[in-house]
Amino acid sequence: MYNALVIVAIILVVNIVYVSLLTIRMILTLKSRRYLAALVSVFETIMYIIGLSLVLDNLDGIQNVIAYAAGFATGIIVGSLIEERLALGYITVNVISTNPELEFTKRLRAQGYGVTSWEAHGMEGTRLALQVLTPRKSELKLYQAINEIDPRAFIISYEPKQIQGGFWVRQVRKRNMKKELNQEEMMSNSLKVEKNEQNTNNKL
Repeated sequence: MYNALVIVAIILVVNIVYVSLLTIRMILTLKSRRYLAALVSVFETIMYIIGLSLVLDNLDGIQNVIAYAAGFATGIIVGSLIEERLALGYITVNVISTNPELEFTKRLRAQGYGVTSWEAHGMEGTRLALQVLTPRKSELKLYQAINEIDPRAFIISYEPKQIQGGFWVRQVRKRNMKKELNQEEMMSNSLKVEKNEQNTNNKL
C-alpha cells in the first residue's frame, strides 16, 4: 500500500513539473524567446520520459492513470501562474475617456508610461483616445492609474508581437544602460573595498 501511494505521488509531481515546463516553453516560443524555450524543452522532455515510463510500468493500477491525468491538469494551472508571475514581454492598452479635458496624457507620462493620444469622436460626442505601452509587470499599476484619473474610461489591452522605434523604446534602452553602468560601478566599488581590506590585513 505504501509503495503504491509513493508511485502515485511521484507520477503526480513529475507530471505537474512536466506540464508546467510545457506551458512555459509554449509561451516563450510565442514570445520569440526561442533559445530559452529550447533550454526549457530539454528539462521538459526528461520529465515527460520519467512520468510516462512510470505510468507504463504500472498500468495495472487505475490510480496511476488518474494521477497522471490529474498531474497534467494541475500542471497547466501551475505553468500559467508561473508565467503570470514572470510577466514576460509588453502590453499595449487602448484607453477611451469620455472627458477630453482630463490631463490623461500628462499624468500617465509623468509616471513613466509611453503614451500616444488623439481626439476621437463617439456616438455621444468627442472622446480622448490613448495608446499606452508598458511592461507586463506594470500592467496592474497602469490600470490603477487609469481608474484614478477616470473610473469610467473604456480599456482594451493586448500583447504586441513586435516593438520597434519610438520614444518609449529609446527611454527603456537608456534606463537599461543606466542600470548596467550602476551595477558595474557597484562591483568596482566592492572590489576596491575588498582590496583595501586585504592591504590593511597585510600591513597588520
